[in-house]
Amino acid sequence: MANTEVSAKKSKGTFAWALWDWAEQPFPTIFQTFIFPIYITSSAFGPEADTSRALGLATTLAGIAVALAAPIFGRRTDEMGKRKFWLMMNTFILAGVMASLFFISPTPSMLWLGLIIFSFGGFIQEIAFINYYAMMRQVTTESNIGKVSGFAWGLGYVGGIILLLMSLVGFVQTETPWFGIPTNDALNVRAVFLFSAVWILVWSIPLFISVKEIEAKKDLAKENIIESYYKLWGQLKSLRRQAPQTFKFLISSAIYRDGLSGVFAFGGALGSLAFGFELAEVILFGIAANLVSGIGAVIGGFADDKIGPKRTIMISLIGLTIAGFSVFLFAGYGPITYWIGGLALTLFVGPAQAASRSFVARFTPEGREGEVFGLYMTTGRAVSFVSPLLWTTAISAALAMGVENAQATIYGILGLMVVLVVGTLLLATVDPKPQVITD
Repeated sequence: MANTEVSAKKSKGTFAWALWDWAEQPFPTIFQTFIFPIYITSSAFGPEADTSRALGLATTLAGIAVALAAPIFGRRTDEMGKRKFWLMMNTFILAGVMASLFFISPTPSMLWLGLIIFSFGGFIQEIAFINYYAMMRQVTTESNIGKVSGFAWGLGYVGGIILLLMSLVGFVQTETPWFGIPTNDALNVRAVFLFSAVWILVWSIPLFISVKEIEAKKDLAKENIIESYYKLWGQLKSLRRQAPQTFKFLISSAIYRDGLSGVFAFGGALGSLAFGFELAEVILFGIAANLVSGIGAVIGGFADDKIGPKRTIMISLIGLTIAGFSVFLFAGYGPITYWIGGLALTLFVGPAQAASRSFVARFTPEGREGEVFGLYMTTGRAVSFVSPLLWTTAISAALAMGVENAQATIYGILGLMVVLVVGTLLLATVDPKPQVITD
């Protein structure tokens, strides 16, 4: 009876929790991938080579900040009982970041202000994820945690598709934008940033209403940020003692998750440079990729609960590797190879991502979810240079061997496959059902 009551209480907030994946989609879809990067690196802000380098620097600095701050933020919210509170605060701040980017007009003098605001938003988004992921066990049971994680991830992909379509049809690629917004000074593009702020605020409301806050730990001594960093080392050692396989998983997942990020980060460049896709075709492929990834994430969620998260991830990584090498081997057949092989790649990305967070949630000591997901973010950021490095190295090696510029780009996928293979081999050493030792 007690278990039934607990399940009923958890199920009340499950969909509301999953909906936040949909709510936060403006930042990865609009600001990190499709619209804002193209806007801020355009010639209106200066020479495109300079603006591209500036964007890369801003993104790198945000990643470093996340790597340094994530474990501290996660641990402090665990102890203070402020998990939901800080997710709310971060959501409000992220909405403010999106709205404020509306005021970045297309002039060179606004470049660095826009990039500073954007990189701060990237930092806030990653910190918000710590508390969001840490909530997973509050809204799931042992029997459905994989399905819920996969459903939420898939919901996020679908939200991204709808958001992108609305942005393109209503504001960007139209002569008559919605609400009579003029197109001078890129006001129609900047209006998307305001639209995004409203989107995240509206769709976050169910989580804030339905998911309860955690309780603060008893007899908690106050500590400042410096003391939190001082205590972090001791907590890392205790985590390794309590959950050694979870600790090992953090390391292996950091590698293959960087490979997964590389698949999306360089997918557009691969399509346009190696397979001759125009911008419209790249966007169309991106929409199809999000749809396929969402379907894959939902299917992977069911597999997660049936065969376990590790097996789900392993199957996904093997599928990704086969698809990636196939794109390289059959590149001579032209765009059809990219449509088939590229979408096969994205089919396996969603399940690997969703099952990764469910693995951490399943096998983290109770009460340390925020701390461990903070480490999950930190380890991922610590190796985020690997995929770009191997992508560039593989292309450089191809050019050195005399391969033409456009065709050399296809070699970049070999660099990404190396990252995925290494991550898969490391994951193979992790126990699929690790024991968590209670203190």
